[in-house]
This record gives sequence, structure tokens and C-alpha cells, in this order.
Amino acid sequence: MGHLPAQRGSVDVSGGPRVLVTGGDGQLGRDLRDVLAGRVPAGGRAGAARDCRADVLSTDVDTLDVADRAAVGEVFEGFRPEVVLHAGALTAVDACEADPDRAFGVNALGTRNVAEAAVRVGAHLVYVSTDYVFDGKLSRPYVEWDRTGPQSVYGRSKLGGENEALSLGGASTTVVRTAWVSGAHGANMTKTVLRLATGGDGPLRFVDDQVGTPTFTADLAPVLVDLALDRCPGVFHATNQGETTWFGFARAVLASAGLDADRVEPIATDQLDPPRPAPRPANSRLDNAALRLSGRAALPDWTDALDRLVGALAAVR
Repeated sequence: MGHLPAQRGSVDVSGGPRVLVTGGDGQLGRDLRDVLAGRVPAGGRAGAARDCRADVLSTDVDTLDVADRAAVGEVFEGFRPEVVLHAGALTAVDACEADPDRAFGVNALGTRNVAEAAVRVGAHLVYVSTDYVFDGKLSRPYVEWDRTGPQSVYGRSKLGGENEALSLGGASTTVVRTAWVSGAHGANMTKTVLRLATGGDGPLRFVDDQVGTPTFTADLAPVLVDLALDRCPGVFHATNQGETTWFGFARAVLASAGLDADRVEPIATDQLDPPRPAPRPANSRLDNAALRLSGRAALPDWTDALDRLVGALAAVR
């Protein structure tokens, strides 16, 4: 195994393929590391039918600035990954709207740097993208071949990352779009709802005019690793099955935790106070058509995944 010139990031050695993870300390990155360390049973919950243990270099913003081309090149040359899971991104949607240069610097230019370095060492790149690349105006779920049309800085910067990854890496690139992500690590809507519910006894108001396909990192991570190790090219959508609104999601979180779901009240997006700076897609539903047509197993229903997450969060309190 290669050695890093400056030992950026942390290396877990288990004798498998060399895998570099960006965003390794984030909610998805932590679950990717669990899969790659064999802490999730082979096959996972999403059909990754193999032993996924690997030699992993996990990086995050404090150990690798993806916007720094020279630093990215140095790390890749030192570790010589065979597979790259690029989960690192600026995902704070409203912060992106306020600072477009930072958003594009990380999400688009940073992905250019990662893709360029992956090509140089012959690694297969998996880039994690988002439902925000669509305009949200379709009346049906989006398939991988639908026209994109992002309405926010975040969405445009992530689409820029898609374009950089695919144009530089070609058949050695996989783009995986996901949506409404929650996990045991980091901040997310599941944890926000639980925090609000235990912080008082007043009504909780969530929008009922945005619909999406919730996704849980414990189920998403094995799919990403599976696609990466199979070096599957092209664009895939990967979400848990089923759909809901944020109002329906919040009610489900409270019900799963044994709390009063009737505290949740529906409002329209234009009733949010204060209004959100970045526009949200009214329709964030992603049809996992490419996974299905490739014969790959569907992720479990989102309500099943939510129950598992709420149970796990309760166990560590």
C-alpha cells in the first residue's frame, strides 16, 4: 500500500482494494466507512452481495481541501486508490445561495480536481449528487434520463460536479443522485424533528407541498460501495422506496419515536417564516430506474429505514 506524503486523513487497513473516501466524517461518509470496514454484514440491506472490506483512506475538509488541486493530486499519488467515493460536498443549501463562489469551488471545481486525480491514477470515481439538479416541476418521479434544470446555487453547483466527473472520467465514473438524506451521524431532518418534539409541547409546522423520496445512509452506503466495486458507469438514482411530504415525514418520525404525531401541522412553502433563501424543488421524487433495470435490489421502504434509525438514535441517548 502506498504512503501519504503528509498522512492526510485516516487509513484503515484490511487487505482489500484501496478506496479513498471524501467527506468521510459526514453522515454518509461514516456509514461508507462501516461498509468498507466490514462492520455491515456482506450484502447489507441493499443487496451488495460481497465482502466489502477494503484498505480505506478517509478524508474530510480538515484533512483534504478538494478545492486545492495540488493537495488533491498529492494525496491521490501517495495512496494510489483503485476506487474513490466522493461524498464530500457543501450541502448547506441556504449557505450555498449566500456564497455561490464557495459552493462552486467545493462542489464543482473540487469535483473537477478529484476526477482529474482519479483519472491520473486509474481509479473508478463514484460522485454523490442530489435531487436538486432537477427543477421539481414534473408530475411524476424523475428518472436518470430526464432533463436537469436546477433552480438553486446548490443544485447548479452539484450539476457542475456531475458534468466535471462525467466529462473527465467517462466510463470510469458513476454519478449517484439521492434525496432527503438521514443517518445516525451528523445533522439531518430526522434529528431535527426529534429535537423540536422534545424541546416543547407546541405545534410543529412542516410544509406539505414538497414531496420526495426519503433516503437513509445505512441503506444507501452499501449501494454506493457495490456500484463502485463493480465499476458501473453512468447515472443512477438511489433512494429508499416510497414517497411523502415533509409534513408526512415529520409525523412518521414522531410516531416511530412513540410521540404525538398530531402535533405536526401542515403549511405551504410560502408560509415559512422566515422564508428560505434557496428555492426547494416541489417534486424531489427520484425513480431508481437504472438500478431496477440493471437487476439490482431496491432499497427498503423509507418507513422501515426510519424505524431502524429512530431505534438506533434512542439506543445511544
